[in-house]
Formats: sequence, C-alpha cells, structure tokens
Amino acid sequence: MKDDVRKYIYGTLIVFVVGVLAWVSVVYVSSCGFTLTCTKGALTVERTPIPTLQPASMPAMSRVGGAAPSSESCRVAAAELIGAWVNAGSPETDAFPFADVNGAECQATYADVQPLFHEPNLWNRASLACISCHGLDVKISPAQLDMTSYAGITAGSRRADAESKGTDILGGGDWEKSLLYDFIVNVKADVPGHNTPILNSLVSAGAPLSDAPVATPTP
Repeated sequence: MKDDVRKYIYGTLIVFVVGVLAWVSVVYVSSCGFTLTCTKGALTVERTPIPTLQPASMPAMSRVGGAAPSSESCRVAAAELIGAWVNAGSPETDAFPFADVNGAECQATYADVQPLFHEPNLWNRASLACISCHGLDVKISPAQLDMTSYAGITAGSRRADAESKGTDILGGGDWEKSLLYDFIVNVKADVPGHNTPILNSLVSAGAPLSDAPVATPTP
C-alpha cells in the first residue's frame, strides 16, 4: 500500500516538472525562436529623437540610385551603434551604415549617437548619463573629458583646457581598440560609474535601407 502511494506521489511530481519545462520551452521558442541568444528580449530604451532641421532655402536632396532610407527606425544595441559610428570614422553630419538587431542594413548619423551620452539608466538600471560626470568644464571633469558635444568627444581626454586637444578616445577609427569602447563595454572595478556590466540595451535609431533605388524624376 505504501509503495503504491509513493509511486503515485513520484509520478505526480514528475508529470508536474515535465509540464512546467514544456510550458517554459513553448514560451521561449515563441518569443525567441530556436536560438540561445535572445536579443528580442533585451531592454528597449525609448528615446526622444533630436530633430534635424532642413534650411528652408535649400531643397531636399534625393539619392540617385542605390538604397534609400525608409521612414521606420531600426533597433540596435546602443554600444553597437556607437561602434559603427566610430568604425565609420566618427562623422559629424554624414550618414554611416550599421546592421540592426535582425541583421537588416540601416544608416544613421551622429544625431542618433549623441543622445546615448546624454541619457541616464541606459547602460544599466542605475547608471548616470555620461555627461553628468564628463561635462563641459574639462578642468573638473573626470579624465578631463567633455562628452556634451561632438567637438568635446573628438577633442579627446586629458585636456589642459577647453581649447586644447587631448588623448584620442576613438581609437583612430577602430572601435574595439578605443578608450571609449574600453570604458563603456569593459568593467572597471576601481572606476566609479564603470564598475557594473552594461545591459544589452536596444535603442531606435536611423532608418533601414530599402532595396529599391530612388527613381530620378524626368525633367
């Protein structure tokens, strides 16, 4: 009699565990597909885009041939967007290419990159904005680095004053060899603000490139 009760209890527990595992598997596959790296579940950061104003006296330029950006923005990891910008030579106004989280070809400009240095809670849930420490006054800013503007970032760190150039933080166009990569991606246990691993935060930036070329209007 006791053996029958034990078998019943063990059987019930086994069925319960198998049922839970099956349910978890179904939920994971429906959300992420058959992959062990589920980037679709990464935290998405909603940002207020910085508008780019077109002077009224200048006609809008259209691309002749090649791919044209669509109106929808792309989703990409924040660090990967900065990396694509650095590897493209860190242009101030020109567009640079990058691949979104689904591997689609997209393009963005520095206007999409700059907000990443201005937003709190982007790199982890308790992170300050980069500019909260690395502000305009390089004399009091840690590492004498100003990240409030394009000019400040490209001027580098360890600057004697606002007019001088410092140490290149962009690795000469090689993202993974840059100081910026080192301090954003790698954990620095002895550096406040850099002692916590970053999240794989996804942001909306730029626009996807369509396959269809833009037709040249007939005069």
